[in-house]
Amino acid sequence: MKYLKTGLLLFLVNCIFILSSQAQDTVQYVVAGRANSAVQQSKPYVIMISADGFRYDLADKYNAQFLKQKRAEGVQAPSMQPSFPSLTFPNHYTIATGLRPAHHGIVANTFYRNNGTQRYALRDRSAVTDPSWYGGIPIWVLAEKQQMLSASFYWVGSEAPIDGTYPTYYYHYNEQIPIDRRIEIVKEWLQLPEDKRPHMITFYMPEVDHQEHSYGVDNDSVKAAVHFVDEAVRKLTQMTDALGLPVNYIFLSDHGMSNVDTQHPFRRPQSLDSSKFNVAIGASMVQLYAKNLSKKEIKKAYRALKNEAGDRYAVYLKKKTPRRWHYAARDDRYGRIGDILMVAPAGKAFNFSTRKSSPGEHGYDNEAQDMQATFYAWGPAFKEHLTIPPFANIHVYPLV
Repeated sequence: MKYLKTGLLLFLVNCIFILSSQAQDTVQYVVAGRANSAVQQSKPYVIMISADGFRYDLADKYNAQFLKQKRAEGVQAPSMQPSFPSLTFPNHYTIATGLRPAHHGIVANTFYRNNGTQRYALRDRSAVTDPSWYGGIPIWVLAEKQQMLSASFYWVGSEAPIDGTYPTYYYHYNEQIPIDRRIEIVKEWLQLPEDKRPHMITFYMPEVDHQEHSYGVDNDSVKAAVHFVDEAVRKLTQMTDALGLPVNYIFLSDHGMSNVDTQHPFRRPQSLDSSKFNVAIGASMVQLYAKNLSKKEIKKAYRALKNEAGDRYAVYLKKKTPRRWHYAARDDRYGRIGDILMVAPAGKAFNFSTRKSSPGEHGYDNEAQDMQATFYAWGPAFKEHLTIPPFANIHVYPLV
């Protein structure tokens, strides 16, 4: 009981820190002049809920009672395979577009384009809201172009006018709006007049991922976060069901999580020359973008890095990555994958700074068991009491 109280206290302190650490934009943005067509008004509703980092086994591991009930009533998969790399931004945008990261352009949480002259990073507001970074047609854009209104309570890409189109109702990402208020806003959307009511809603929750990064998977703070998500989904489902509308729910995640050896991180290789490469550093993968080097010079750098890595982690040339990743030169439609990739095995991490490594990480090989994500669905459009085989997350888009 002592440890549970400690974990809950840490969880609450972390939430308070997040909420008070910076002023964030909490305004709801509404695109004026849109309306559902008569045909779309007769369609059912979809609420797609993402719990970041909700590993395939967490509902059972921490007894998420409501989610276990709904998956049993509807459709469930033992797991859902993320796309490589198993990171938040690439996989949320894959779920939204049905395209793999190398095909839609969001190839990592941090990466470069235009020969290393432009950088995308998840905390860079100018990049996140710039539509030129995003390929494909997200599900909300597809809906809007068919005169079906959409709403997004956070999703990668929803803050940018992709193909000139925002969701009709959307928010800039922030962590200041309490969960009960967020749920109430979804209810308000579904109580709008039929011509103004969104039929496609995305709803993102970061709590589990935050706690896993801070404490690792096997921690009472993660358990508390799982219960927080479970209770939020219960409230959201029961509140919207009370409206009597035909709502279909999809609960999923972007990736899993591995506990990390924080005592033995992979440090910056001595052979890495930052004067010759732009470096996109991640805990699970480091990408090197050559600065006007010849192929011969790139290969020379690759051989030196590979020799230094030994059998501790993998080093690849862009054209030689595993085919099953769909993450090589032949797949790179937008030219955003690094010339050289350093990829850690699950449970290990790169750390080029003086800070201690995070106890939990993801981004590893998408076949690693700990990276597997969650998929449950229920509602009038879904069969009841059905378990389907594990599947890749590129198949969510055509389902929706």
